[in-house]
Amino acid sequence: MKIAYCIPSLYSVSGMERTLSIKANYFAEKLGYDIYIILTDGKNRENAFALSDKIKVINLDVNYDDIWRYPLYKKVFSYLLKQIKLRRRLTKVLFEIRPDITVSMLRREINFITKIKDGSKKVGEMHFNKSNYRDFANSGFSFLKKLFAKIWMYQLIVNLKRLDKFVVLSNEDKEKWFELDNLAVIYNPLPEFPESISDCANKIVVAAGRFVRQKGFDMLIDSWRLVAEKHPDWKLKIYGNGNKESFLSQINKNGNRESCFLYDAVPDLSDKLSEGSIFAFSSRFEGFGMVITEAMACGLPPVAFACPCGPKDIIDDGIDGFLTNPGEIEPLAEKINFLIENDDFRKEMGKKARKRAERFRIELIAQEWDSLFNSLLEKPKSIL
Repeated sequence: MKIAYCIPSLYSVSGMERTLSIKANYFAEKLGYDIYIILTDGKNRENAFALSDKIKVINLDVNYDDIWRYPLYKKVFSYLLKQIKLRRRLTKVLFEIRPDITVSMLRREINFITKIKDGSKKVGEMHFNKSNYRDFANSGFSFLKKLFAKIWMYQLIVNLKRLDKFVVLSNEDKEKWFELDNLAVIYNPLPEFPESISDCANKIVVAAGRFVRQKGFDMLIDSWRLVAEKHPDWKLKIYGNGNKESFLSQINKNGNRESCFLYDAVPDLSDKLSEGSIFAFSSRFEGFGMVITEAMACGLPPVAFACPCGPKDIIDDGIDGFLTNPGEIEPLAEKINFLIENDDFRKEMGKKARKRAERFRIELIAQEWDSLFNSLLEKPKSIL
């Protein structure tokens, strides 16, 4: 089977690039797929995640990144020219390689990819949730931008309806796409299933993610203040890239410098997860929340905001983790305190969390993609 993926670049350390790299490597190495990854940007830049030598990467050298340095009037003109260039170059490549399936990661090519008649089935793959995908309308922007958001979403849905299949990351998000009847849900896979796991005995709570507003570490740090008042011997360790300055100031203001620590992202997060006993997840929104499944695979019971979308698909509340109302810091602290104060329950929940994480192994997720691809390629049966 020959699969072509369309994604802007592979140099960014983010979830979409990471997930594609995990899947593409498995498809090429284990399933024998002929994998192509078609890029528009980042020519000559190093990939953030390792790729199998069997994968072919094609850079169309369109360079949308150039647009951001131009004034507004020039941005619009430059963008339109680059869209023309992308369509011409992508069409040429698809006719040359003739893939069975072409997968759009829902970036600029989604506007025209179904109009390229190269013979491949067209699949869209969403790595955000609908409500927060370019969410201009709910971001306090002007009336004009809110109107633009509605028009943009309408156009997106028109394009999504033309796809042979549109894949989202959670059943929760699937319900939001009520306009579509070509939907499928396939979860993000774990990069690996770790052998070494936590015994949930260390007095450490772990969190991880980029230091941006989306991840809600401001709320977690305020929640930790309530935890530290009752359990000053426990520590919160947060790992991630980004500007930590405002969060460090918040920690100092809360008086928790001795129990709350911020670290840079690490190459192997599972090592740090295995040192902890509880995983805290405070995001305002997610596409899926793969870091939760990674923590659960390491045997950590998660305490998570039930934000849109992902946590409610991953965690069975009260069984293999706890869900709390999004943005409410006191319930988050209460559930963390409960796990701290109940050793046996915490350790048992950690075991159940690891068992639940089996559902997200790459072997199972790859089978679901393989079944979907094969179903699209099945020829209709003759009526004779």
